[in-house]
Amino acid sequence: MDTSTTLIKNLADQYGRSRNNLLPILQSVVKQEKYLSELSMITIAKELDISASEVYGTATFYSFLEHQKMGRYIIRVCKTITCSMKGKNQILLAIQDMLKIDIGETTPDGTFSLLQTNCLGFCHKAPTMLINNDVYTELTPEKVREVLSGYLAKAKEGENDE
Repeated sequence: MDTSTTLIKNLADQYGRSRNNLLPILQSVVKQEKYLSELSMITIAKELDISASEVYGTATFYSFLEHQKMGRYIIRVCKTITCSMKGKNQILLAIQDMLKIDIGETTPDGTFSLLQTNCLGFCHKAPTMLINNDVYTELTPEKVREVLSGYLAKAKEGENDE
């Protein structure tokens, strides 16, 4: 049995095998493996005795349940109208220019992935981005470059901040 299958079996033992436990199991797999592979979703479906399409539908509905391999640092930029009105496009351009990736892409070295997401809940401090679990508000292109420089330094030092 591979590690993903073992993890999912253990999670099903922990949470239970009812359909109501699908979301916590999906979240736990993402926390451990950083994304939901096709094999993981099929294994979850078998463990909970539900269809794979139901698992996939749930996994793709939620923004934070990635179903493709992501970088070590996932950058999520809020795409709401408030952030847009307060300079979100300049923030995205600064990130894209610095990391040389577009929305939905991961840097070739696997360090950063760039995504847009719905409201992060900081409209009063827009524009906002989230890097893994760290929130950055009232962004300017200069502040973004400073924040990313810190993450680039961590990545070069090989720090494991997870």
